[in-house]
Amino acid sequence: MSYDTRSYAAALFGKGTDVVFGAQEDPMTSSPDPIDIHVGSRVRLRRTLLGLSQVKLAQMLGLTFQQVQKYEKGNNRIGSSRLFHISKILDVPVAYFFDEIIAPTLAGGVAEPSQAPYEVDTMARRETLELVRAYYRIADPDVRRRVYELVKSMSQSPSGSNPQIA
Repeated sequence: MSYDTRSYAAALFGKGTDVVFGAQEDPMTSSPDPIDIHVGSRVRLRRTLLGLSQVKLAQMLGLTFQQVQKYEKGNNRIGSSRLFHISKILDVPVAYFFDEIIAPTLAGGVAEPSQAPYEVDTMARRETLELVRAYYRIADPDVRRRVYELVKSMSQSPSGSNPQIA
């Protein structure tokens, strides 16, 4: 037995109820959901930190690398079972992909969101990821500690505050 959307909503919520299931916008013209973008960026961050290519991750998931690209950009939503498999491959809990989610992303309501200036997450930048990976490839713990102290001391401006990251 099949129901159309209105009949199904009426059966669940009573007559006269207008409930719309699914996306409200044309999927060809709408932009990705901010949560999908965040989850995708977390997949990319973890994959990059582990040194996995998109091709390798795609092979492990039985997908094409183009599909992984779409997931990482947030253009395609990652289903719950696929997210679970990705979490196992990347050795993180599923909750990792939702960590550090920005509160306005979750805010609901009719008010226009305030337009804060867009800031690039420094942890998601390729330069940062490559630096972290190179740092952990230093085998000698004493050398690694000295490199850390050197970079830390170089990051202090003459006034004692950190300079803006360009």
